Amino acid sequence: MKGGTIQISWHDGKPVLTLDFHPISGLLATAGADYDIKLWLLNSGQAEKKIPSVSYQSSLTYHGCAVNTIRFSRSGELLASGADGGELIIWKLHPSETNQSWKVHKSLSFHRKDVLDLQWSPDDAFLISGSVDNSCIIWDVNKGSVHQILDAHCHYVQGVAWDPLSKYVASLSSDRTCRIYVNKPQAKSKSGEKLNYVCQHVITKADQQRGDDTKTVKTHLFHDETLPSFFRRLSWSPDGSFLLVPSGSFKISPTSEAVNATYVFSRKDLSRPALQLPGANKPVVVVRFCPVAFKLRGSSSEEGGLFKLPYRIVFAIATLNSVYIYDTECVAPVAVLAGLHYAAITDITWSPTASYLALSSQDGYCTLVEFEDSELGEPVSISVGKKPVDGEERKHDLEKTDELMTEAIPDERSKQAESKQDEEKQKPLPSIITTEGEEKKQVMQKTDEVMTETRPEGEKQPLQSKVNTPVSSKPARRRITPMAIDP
Repeated sequence: MKGGTIQISWHDGKPVLTLDFHPISGLLATAGADYDIKLWLLNSGQAEKKIPSVSYQSSLTYHGCAVNTIRFSRSGELLASGADGGELIIWKLHPSETNQSWKVHKSLSFHRKDVLDLQWSPDDAFLISGSVDNSCIIWDVNKGSVHQILDAHCHYVQGVAWDPLSKYVASLSSDRTCRIYVNKPQAKSKSGEKLNYVCQHVITKADQQRGDDTKTVKTHLFHDETLPSFFRRLSWSPDGSFLLVPSGSFKISPTSEAVNATYVFSRKDLSRPALQLPGANKPVVVVRFCPVAFKLRGSSSEEGGLFKLPYRIVFAIATLNSVYIYDTECVAPVAVLAGLHYAAITDITWSPTASYLALSSQDGYCTLVEFEDSELGEPVSISVGKKPVDGEERKHDLEKTDELMTEAIPDERSKQAESKQDEEKQKPLPSIITTEGEEKKQVMQKTDEVMTETRPEGEKQPLQSKVNTPVSSKPARRRITPMAIDP
C-alpha cells in the first residue's frame, strides 16, 4: 500500500468537497468550491514504487455555487451533483469514437437550500437527496420530478443512503437523529407498485442505567449541530447486510466523557446499533464501503472477528483528520492514515476494482492510496438480493461484554410486535471492551445496561445546542478494539 497527498491545483486551491469513482472506467470525479466538476485519470505508481498520480481529463461546468456532493449511477451513464442554493443536476454520458463527454441531462428543482448529500437507487431510476432545508427528497429521475418528500428532520440533513436491496433508505441529520425508512409500496394500476417510504425507526438516544441505582440517564448517540463539518455521510454495505453510521458520540457510563464512534446497524434489527467502533480522537464524518468483497483469510476469524460472513467486506471510516480502514474479519483497523491534510476531510471513495482509495479535504487537496494486487485479498462475487444475507448477519462473533438490552418502538404496531418476539427469542451474550494502547496494555471496562430509544415518526424532538466536550487535536495513534452489542 502506497499513498499520499497529490500536490496539484485540484480546484484552484479552493476546498475539494466531494469525489467519486466512475464504476466502469475508473475515472475519478472531484468537485468543490470553484463550482466545477473535474475528471481525472489515475496513473499507477507500482512499477516505480511511487505514490499514484493523476492526469486531468475534462471539466463539467454548469453550477453557479459550490458543489457539495457528486455520485455516479451504478450503470455509469449518469452523474448527479448537488450544490449550494438547492441546485441538483443530472449529467448524462455521451460517448463517441474519440472521447466521452458529459452534458446536462436534467435539472431537479425543489430544495430551497444547499444539497449536502445524495445517493442513487439500485436500479438508477430514483435518487435521494439531503439538504440544509431539513428535508430528504426522493426524485423520479426519468420524469425529472419529485416522487416523495421526507421532511421529519428538524435540522440539516447531512447524509443519506439507499439500501442496495431497495427496501430501506436512511438519513442522518444534525438534529442528532438517524431515521430509517422502509418501503411500503402503494398499488398503481399502470406501472405496478409505487415506491413509498415510511419512517420505521428514529435512532436518537441511549438509556443508561447506573449499576447502583434504578434511575436511567438518557444520553445522545450522535453529535449535535456544533460538529465542525457540513457532512455526515453514511453508507450501506454492498450486500445490504449492514448500515454504517458516522458522527457517533457514545458514553460508556453516564459520568464518563463522550467517545467519538461509528455505529454499525445490522439489517436484522435497524432499531439500534449492533456494535460501535470507538477510539477516534476527532468526530467521524464520512464512511464508505469498498464495492468489492474478498475471500476469508481464515486466520483472523480464530482471533475473533466481528461478523460471521462467507466473505470479507472492507470499509473506510474518515474522521476530520484521519482515516481508519477495517474489514469484517478483524477487530482492530487493518490500516490507519493520519496527518495527511491541514483541514477537515470531506469525502472518501473506493475505485470499482478496490485498487485505490481517495479522499478529499477542505485544504484544497486530495489523497490517493494505491493497494497492491491481492493486498486486500482475493475478490469474490456477492449475490446481492439473496435472503441468506439476512441469516448470516444474525451471527456476530462477539467478545465478552456486559449485559446489553435494547427496546425498539417502531411506528407501526405490527413492527413493534415483531420486535418484541425477537427480544423474547434472543438472550444477551456477555462481551468485552478491550483497548489496546501504545504500551499494548489491555483495559477492561464495564458498561451499564443500555437501552436504545426509538421515537415514533410523528414525534419530533426540539434540537438541542449542547456544546461537545473539547477533543484533543493530537494525531490518532491508538488502535481501539470495537465494542460489540449482541442483537
